[in-house]
Amino acid sequence: MKLLAVFLLVSSAVVQASACASGWTLIFNRCFIYVPNYMTWADAEKNCLSMGANLASVHHLNEYRQVQALIAIAGHGFKEAWIGGTDAQQWGTWLWSDGSPMKYTNWCPWQPDNHFGSQHCLQMNYSSKKCWDDMKCTHRNPSVCAKKI
Repeated sequence: MKLLAVFLLVSSAVVQASACASGWTLIFNRCFIYVPNYMTWADAEKNCLSMGANLASVHHLNEYRQVQALIAIAGHGFKEAWIGGTDAQQWGTWLWSDGSPMKYTNWCPWQPDNHFGSQHCLQMNYSSKKCWDDMKCTHRNPSVCAKKI
């Protein structure tokens, strides 16, 4: 039932998808794409940059649910994926790679925990709660890119 509700949220946004290039999905005035290739966080960000985008920033719960639906509709369920959060510059100061302020968060319980002092990149869809987790940046995940229209 939750997947159906999430699908409906994305479906309503797709109606205006002509604002985005082929393969990209319009969500709240930005174009998003799911990249199923497993890459480190830095390689995923470089890949997004090559498409004129950044790893996705997420600014509210509804947007997060639509990004989750984007991954699910691509046939990958609720798979963990990189988005653009990092505290690599200063531990505990989380920033979006696109420069937007990180006002909304969806951390899992007891996260971020910087396990072993080496987790500085943000993955979404973590655990059964499908929330955010800090992960070692050299871990390989699929990713979600976003760019302004």
